[in-house]
Amino acid sequence: MNTKYMPVDPDYYEMIEKEKAEKDTAVIHYFKNENSLGEEKGKIKGVNKSHQNEDFVTLDNGKGIRIDRIIVINGKPGPAYDEYDSYALACLDCMGGMD
Repeated sequence: MNTKYMPVDPDYYEMIEKEKAEKDTAVIHYFKNENSLGEEKGKIKGVNKSHQNEDFVTLDNGKGIRIDRIIVINGKPGPAYDEYDSYALACLDCMGGMD
């Protein structure tokens, strides 16, 4: 991954645990890298720490998603939601040839 790991608000871990307990399947949208988006579906198994001290949400399908790159879990905003909002609206920041 090209981006530096950013710590996540502790409340977000509680939301993940709630989704784990209440939902059979989670749909997670996330940044795969700086220029592409990913989607994974599966049962949340938990949060694991890598040897580089990064937290990952792990799913029953074996996939791990870095927690600070999550845009939404089951429609609930994640730590990268604001970054996605800026990414999605980037074309609105310019005038598109209109002065």
